[in-house]
Order: sequence, then structure tokens, then C-alpha cells
Amino acid sequence: MLLSQQAQTTLFGEAFKTHKLPKTQYLGSKERLVKWIFDNAPKEIETFFDAFSGTSVVGYYFKNKEKRVIVNDFLRFNFHIGKALIENKNVTLDDGDIALLLSENKKTGSLIEDTFTEVFFERDQAHFLDNFRANINLLDNEYKKSLALVIMNRALTRKVLLGHFAHLSALRYSKDPKRVQRNPTIARPLRDLFLELVPEYNNAVFDNEKDNEVYCEDTIRLIPKLENVDLVYFDPPYCGCHPDYQAFYHFLETFVEYWEDKEFVNGTKQYFPKKESGFVRKEEIAISFQNLFSASVHIPYWLISYNSESYPEKETMIDLIEQHKKVKVFEHEYQNHYGGKGSKKGTKEYLFYCHE
Repeated sequence: MLLSQQAQTTLFGEAFKTHKLPKTQYLGSKERLVKWIFDNAPKEIETFFDAFSGTSVVGYYFKNKEKRVIVNDFLRFNFHIGKALIENKNVTLDDGDIALLLSENKKTGSLIEDTFTEVFFERDQAHFLDNFRANINLLDNEYKKSLALVIMNRALTRKVLLGHFAHLSALRYSKDPKRVQRNPTIARPLRDLFLELVPEYNNAVFDNEKDNEVYCEDTIRLIPKLENVDLVYFDPPYCGCHPDYQAFYHFLETFVEYWEDKEFVNGTKQYFPKKESGFVRKEEIAISFQNLFSASVHIPYWLISYNSESYPEKETMIDLIEQHKKVKVFEHEYQNHYGGKGSKKGTKEYLFYCHE
């Protein structure tokens, strides 16, 4: 007779416990597709590599499935998600850490206050962010630092309208009673949002008894250096479907890096120069995929997320893959708009299953 989930948990301890990743708010997040992705992945694998990890939602799912997980993202704010929730086994923020983070720091900088006051924040909130960022450097553990950055970044995407920084409506709508009634978080202090999120993120930290790793590198250069990877998952920006993540999340990267050597340009004060991913402009995308696939031939299985609105089209992608692997295509049709990367009603998400 099959045991219930509760009975299994009681009998076998923590082995069957599923840990919960806090809700993401990120263009193209695979939060609603991650089970579909896992269900169509090869199961007899030990090491899973998420090469464009973003919020690490896919890597976290595989971590829950007791796989060894490696995640990589070339943006530093995403790297810290992997550091805090994939590589981290047991370090959380305690009351002393929180008190330190919220204390007044006389040596705080003024980058956020000087650059983003009246862009995304009123002056008091901008100063709070400068102060909080300075206090992160006083924490005595790298995982604690990453957790603090990740939690505050999530507070920021809750506070700023639409959860991204490619618009100039945040302050105006935070003072609009009708907008605030629909979404009260846009008018709440960042301090309160941070404190509300701490328990969720602390509870998301767990040890799956694997030595998981996180990188912040160019994927094409990193892949040849990785050994014993059984399955790689590619979820690059979908060219043609909001591929420039730095335009949408530049402030999170600025907050994490606390730039001293960048210019801040246009209305939203994006940092300049930006990093080059190779997956944003049409003229570079095909060669980037060719280089990516050539660098990955030593990995037995590939999974590639893609979209019917992306460039190049599905048939070209299959041609590129078949130069190296056999491929099967799974399809998922969107029933509504999930928030980016072409995921509107009627479009299709493709999952290319590639094998030797």
C-alpha cells in the first residue's frame, strides 16, 4: 500500500520535505512552468546546470529534487539569489543581523539618494537604501550578505510599480489613491517590506546534502570549465521578447554593485556602459547560439526554453541544435499573460529536449 505524503515525511524524516521558494516577480520567470520543465527532463541525472539562472526558480526546483545544482547568471543581483538559496546550506539572518542592517551608519554613501531621488524614490527611501547597503558590508558572512541583498531587491520589486525599473511611473502611482488601493505595497516603506519578507527567505534556505555552486560569468566561457554536468538548462533572453534585462532591472544591479565607475543615463538612470550578453540584438543572436552549443557538446543532455515569438524562429533553432544533438520539442500554449518574454495568450513556450 502506498504511504501518504504525511506518512512518508513522518517515516523518512526530512527526505520528502519540499522547500518553498518565495514568489518571484521577474520578466520571463519560469515559476509557473518549472514543474512542466522538470517533468520533461531526464531523471537519471546527478548534476544540473542552470546556465541563465535569473531568479534560480528552476535550479531551486531541481535542488528540491535532491540534484546537485550549479547556477550561473552574468548579472550580479541574480548571482546573489543563487548564492543565498542554491549554494547556501543553512545560513539565515538572525535578529542581530536585522538590527545591524537597519541601524544608522555614519559612513553611508549617497549614490542612491543622489541619483534616484524623485526617479523611483522619495529622498527618505533613497537614503534608507544607501544606509542599508552600507550596513550589508558589516555582516560577517557572505551568505548573510547575499540574503540581505536578495530580500531587499525583492522588497524593491514589490514597491516599484510593475516590479521593474524601465518606467518613470513609480512615484506618481505611489501617491495615487486608486492605484494604492489596488496595490498597497507601492506606498509602503521599504523597511516594512524587508521585514515582512525575511521569514520567507530564511525558511527557503535548506541543505539538500549536495555541494551546489553559483557563478557570475559569461556562460559561453564558463561551460568548458565545468566537469561532470549531466544536464544543462538554457533559458537565455528571448530576442524579440523583452531581451534586455539590464534595461528592466538596472537599478537592482546598481544597488548590488554600488557603482563608482559608471555613468547614469536617460530618464531611468540606467548605468552605462552595460554588460554585453550576446543575446539581445538580432545581428548577434545566431552566432551566440552557435558558440553556446559548440561549447556544450560535452554535456549529455540539454534543455532549452524558447518562445514562438522569439528570433530566430523554431525551425532555425532546431537546425542549429541538430548540428550537435538530436532534439525533441515539447510545447506549452499560454492561456494568459505571465509577464514577459513573449508570454501572452496564444503564444507557445517551447522546450527543446536535446540528447546524444
